[in-house]
Amino acid sequence: MNAYAVFAATEGEDVNPLLPETYDIVWSIVCVVIIGAVFYKYVIPRLTKVLDERSDKIEGGIARAEAAQEEAKQTLQQYQQQLTDARTDAARIREEARTQGQQILAQLRAEAQAESDRIVASGHAQLEAQRQQILTELRSEVGRTAVDLAEKIIGQSVSDEAKQAASIDRFLNELDQSDAGIGVGR
Repeated sequence: MNAYAVFAATEGEDVNPLLPETYDIVWSIVCVVIIGAVFYKYVIPRLTKVLDERSDKIEGGIARAEAAQEEAKQTLQQYQQQLTDARTDAARIREEARTQGQQILAQLRAEAQAESDRIVASGHAQLEAQRQQILTELRSEVGRTAVDLAEKIIGQSVSDEAKQAASIDRFLNELDQSDAGIGVGR
């Protein structure tokens, strides 16, 4: 078409370029109705079903999340209770151990004190026995020395044992009395 034909067609008729032809409008309405019917019959039910499923999944997910959260809270409470019980048990065990330790220490101290007292008593007894032995040896030695001196001084033999023992005892008693007065020997 040339420009002249377009110009001639537009001049003869008063046509609005924005309005389509009537057959175009009718066929467009028919197509829209068919597409709308297909959408209403097939697409909208599927879309509704998918949206309902998604909504159920979301609501179910929320419910499961709430259930899981409630279960987590209960588990946390159980854990905290167990932790509290464990701490209480630990404190009780520590206290029992401390008490047992103090009892053991007291028992060991008592045993050590008893052993120490026994050793000291044994030492004193041994010292007393040695002292007695030394005193006995000293008495006999001093007695012999006294008899020897007496024989030298008298010039006679002091062979009578009864007299000799009596002289030794008298001499030692005098020696003990003089030591007791001075504080020597004990």
